[in-house]
Amino acid sequence: MIRFSLLLLSFAFLSCGSKETDKKEKEENKISVEKLSDEQLLDVVQKQTFKYFWDYAEPNSGLARERYHPDGNYPENDAHIVTTGGSGFGLMAIVSGMSRGYISKEDGVKRLDKIADFLAKADRFHGAWSHWIDGNTGKVKPFGTKDNGGDLVETSFLVSGMITVREYLKDGSTSEKAVAQKFDALWKGVDWQWFTNGKNVLYWHWSPNYAWQMNFPLEGYNECLITYIMAASSPNHSIDAKAYHEGWARGGAIVSSNTKYNLPLILKHNGAAEFGGPLFWAHYSYVGLDPNQLTDKYANYWDLNVNQVKIDYQYCVENPNKFKGYGADFWGLTASYSRNPDGSDGYDAHMPSNDKGVISPTAGVSSIVYTPKESIALMRNLYENHKELTWGAAGFYDAVSLEHNWSAKKYLAIDQGPEVVMIENYRSGLLWKLFMNAPEVKQGLQKLGFKSGKYEIQ
Repeated sequence: MIRFSLLLLSFAFLSCGSKETDKKEKEENKISVEKLSDEQLLDVVQKQTFKYFWDYAEPNSGLARERYHPDGNYPENDAHIVTTGGSGFGLMAIVSGMSRGYISKEDGVKRLDKIADFLAKADRFHGAWSHWIDGNTGKVKPFGTKDNGGDLVETSFLVSGMITVREYLKDGSTSEKAVAQKFDALWKGVDWQWFTNGKNVLYWHWSPNYAWQMNFPLEGYNECLITYIMAASSPNHSIDAKAYHEGWARGGAIVSSNTKYNLPLILKHNGAAEFGGPLFWAHYSYVGLDPNQLTDKYANYWDLNVNQVKIDYQYCVENPNKFKGYGADFWGLTASYSRNPDGSDGYDAHMPSNDKGVISPTAGVSSIVYTPKESIALMRNLYENHKELTWGAAGFYDAVSLEHNWSAKKYLAIDQGPEVVMIENYRSGLLWKLFMNAPEVKQGLQKLGFKSGKYEIQ
């Protein structure tokens, strides 16, 4: 049985032989179950989802499993495969868990120390980690045939978590400072400059066997903004600002004049020009990077993200495909598990231009910083009205469809992580404050031409 913080009122129902009048009287006089307040609901969701990174972490490394299947039925025996990017979100989740008292600070520091030691011994490629790592050995688990080396984007998600941990522990006890120093050394070892391959752009992959054959330049706009910011923030291997402006921003061509539902898209969303991309684009770069009052010559990043989320929300309310359940309290399209036509589980990048009747709870939950009213309405609906279908050992399941009375009763680190972190940022702003106040981050943002109305960028 799953334990919930909501105290349910129990009722003694009569046996089959009871009088119909007594049963009717009980129905009429039944006391309503006490509702959770918004703050209680947020805490229930945050605490339960945090278990993904604590109770269900890969045991040898302490890192986040790529996926967690409560039924133990893993494909290709990948229960010990950890995800680099999801583990970055997990580092922030552990900081959140310590600050909330979900775990003791002592236990949190021990886990973080274990993680740092594992990552120090794991395979690295010019300082970057691979997309997947074998949690037992620290060796690369290829994400694809040619994707068996450094993954710069996943590494940037991991590094943003490392910097957050360092900032949280750097002024603590002797043991806390020691762990902070380990993470400081790890992130500073990434050779971001190498991943330009001598050009004014960053490349996603490098392989010891296939070199640059994947040939995937990071050009905006998608989830990779944080990669450029981390690369510009490096004390020892920083990229030139030209890589950002000529590569990521495409010499200014990143700017869009498109609107949807009278909301400007602001930037060109790669492959999703009409509605914007899957909602994780508004989450992954911004778990540490605070978009509030953050601007550069191309965008106001708060408006960019709020508009993308509201477009997704409006689309689900409009529900042009008439999928069951879609509306103001059932919305949110992003990459997640999906339902194949034959009823089996798959994976898809859900978005308005690729709508399969499947919502991903992480889409709306992780958007709480942008659309608190709408996100809480979604959480309340899922938790109070569809709990059996949507709620499990590590929070809301990864994907759900009322159209098909189906849910993927399993989890992905890259989806659970932003839920914990963004709920924390909505409640306290803790992870944003830690990351944004790191001196290297401020320097990197300044180098790329960013300005913030909340933090001094010098």
